[in-house]
Amino acid sequence: MLPVFDLIVQIVTFLSVFAGVLYARRAFESYLSINRRMGADDTLSAAAAPGTLIRSQTIRNRFLLWVQSATSLNDPKDAGKLRADLSQAGFEQPTAPVWYVICRFSLAIGLPLLMIGFFVLQGKPLSGLGAIVFPLVLCGIGLIVPRAFIDNRANARRTDLENEFPDSLDLMVVCVEAGLGLEAAFVRVAQEVTESHPRIAEEFGRLSNELNAGRSRADALRALADRVHVDSIKSFVALLIQSDALGVSIAQSLRTYSAEMRETRYMKAEEKAMRIPVLLTMPIVGCFMPVIVVALLLPPIIDAIRILGPALNGVK
Repeated sequence: MLPVFDLIVQIVTFLSVFAGVLYARRAFESYLSINRRMGADDTLSAAAAPGTLIRSQTIRNRFLLWVQSATSLNDPKDAGKLRADLSQAGFEQPTAPVWYVICRFSLAIGLPLLMIGFFVLQGKPLSGLGAIVFPLVLCGIGLIVPRAFIDNRANARRTDLENEFPDSLDLMVVCVEAGLGLEAAFVRVAQEVTESHPRIAEEFGRLSNELNAGRSRADALRALADRVHVDSIKSFVALLIQSDALGVSIAQSLRTYSAEMRETRYMKAEEKAMRIPVLLTMPIVGCFMPVIVVALLLPPIIDAIRILGPALNGVK
């Protein structure tokens, strides 16, 4: 009877703490939402503006709509930030933010319950402080893991885009100098690098779709820079917008920027090459030097022991 009672106490304690946290979080979000509505209507309107292809209105599932309305996704500012983060990680489906929230709360609730059930089946239910600390720790892990996964995937995607962009830029220079317009050059580059550079081809294809849908070139380019968060692409976008506004030749601007980027990559490669001797110092000192010292000093030590050993034994 006692183990069952302990299990009930653990479950009730965990659910009470979790419900208290949810209630406090919801109250705090309501407080922030009221403040934003009273003093920052312009921020909300800017966040709700059509700045991305992801639309929350495209969700049709009633359960997903209920989750969206019951969480912070109902706030345009928080929902827009989460959509931007998921878009950087490659999750651009309209339902991605809702599934992200479901995944976080499922892990936050499921991991502690799985741990409690495991110990109960083993006949060693948790008691005392461990019955509170361990479920809370697993709850925190369940909330952190999805965020860490999204951040890691976004960083990997940014690295891929940064590595793929220079080759695509060189191809774009060729296309523009051959007589293609900028929009047609984006389409052509996206078609040519689909297999070798899928990330940048996807972004250029999306940019082309936005331009074809009637979006202005400057807005579409700024949306590209906001999605990728890559410094080289941001500079590229700023160059195109300034060239278009000032009437400068796009082909000449692209060729100059391509040469500068090639020089920058060469300098980064030289920097990495110059760091190699410094990075090899510790492995050499820690791994090779002991072996060399032993190999050089061991034969003289053996000879000294062989020669001086009988004399020392005679003295004794």
